[in-house]
Amino acid sequence: MKNATTASIDTKPTSRRQFLKGGLLATGGVAASTLGAPAVLAQQPIVIKMQTSWPSGDIWMDFAREYVERVQQMSGGRLRIDLLPAGAVVGAFQVLDAVNDGIIDAAHTVPVYWYGKHKAASLFGTGPVWGGDANTMLGWFHQGGGKELYRELTQDILGLDVYGFYGFPMPAQPFGWFKEPVTSVEDIRGLKYRTVGLAADLLQQMGMSISQLPGGEIVPAMERGVIDAFEFNNPSSDMRFGAQDVAKNYFLSSYHQASESFEFLFNKDFFDDLDEDLQAILRYGVEAASTSNTATALDNYSKDLQALQEEHGVTVHRTSSEILDAQLQAWDKLIPELEEDDFMKRCMESQKEWVERVVFYELMNKPDLALAYEHYFPGKLNL
Repeated sequence: MKNATTASIDTKPTSRRQFLKGGLLATGGVAASTLGAPAVLAQQPIVIKMQTSWPSGDIWMDFAREYVERVQQMSGGRLRIDLLPAGAVVGAFQVLDAVNDGIIDAAHTVPVYWYGKHKAASLFGTGPVWGGDANTMLGWFHQGGGKELYRELTQDILGLDVYGFYGFPMPAQPFGWFKEPVTSVEDIRGLKYRTVGLAADLLQQMGMSISQLPGGEIVPAMERGVIDAFEFNNPSSDMRFGAQDVAKNYFLSSYHQASESFEFLFNKDFFDDLDEDLQAILRYGVEAASTSNTATALDNYSKDLQALQEEHGVTVHRTSSEILDAQLQAWDKLIPELEEDDFMKRCMESQKEWVERVVFYELMNKPDLALAYEHYFPGKLNL
């Protein structure tokens, strides 16, 4: 029969903290007192293998590095994150399974990438907007019941061995890249278009043919004619992908993915084995990186949008009111279908209750920013 220490090591090979503690206890009290505090400080850092869903050159890898830097500094070197791009261990869409199975310890991704397991995944990132934005929905996750519903979905319904934390409320995603200007629903009908999650269901309702592709595969698919148009997320990522080389019409504003945030996944057993202060650093480091990511995004997205226009000959449009209105009508048709699933119905009811109260305050309180912008930069918006 194995003793307690051996059993712990055999059954949980990733339990670095238990291994370290078990080794110290096995040497007896004299050894522990001899080593003292300096030995504890000299321990090797716990290495966290974290894979993202992004290509190595994407700006979202920069965002992930901001999280890594904050965690490592706050932990005083006790934690070290080995950050890997998409494909280093598994594909971009397979990181949830890899975290669940313990192949990697953590992932930096978005929930819509595991939409194939349960469509409710998309409600935590790219669901109906209800009138709110990504800040609204991140608030719902933390304060409106979303966190509890996420735990129910991942652990109770799907039986996954993961924890998920959310940060960086993303600006609404552009409608995307088109070879020719599109102003009506008829213009987009029949186009082969890349998007992901419930946005795929939504735009199929509007007559588009959808391919769900990871970011790194989008431009090659456009070059081969597999798709006619696409969206990914933002001007910086799109420019780094080379979107401007395959299309010149860039349409901003859309209701198809207006409320997404990053998902920081951790293997539950691995996370539970950490000391409580290290757990707190990983959890609240997401909030710290969220603020940093937002500032980095505003800086880079705006500069790169200018570069796309001035250096690459891209014409930037706002999506027409006809298409935006058609998107809302398509959501209206899709929502009753989603509500046939009890969990999704409860989730959306929770979101609507939150949005109705919170966004009423936001809209009533927020001044007309376009009016102020037009006052100081007249004629620039061209709306």
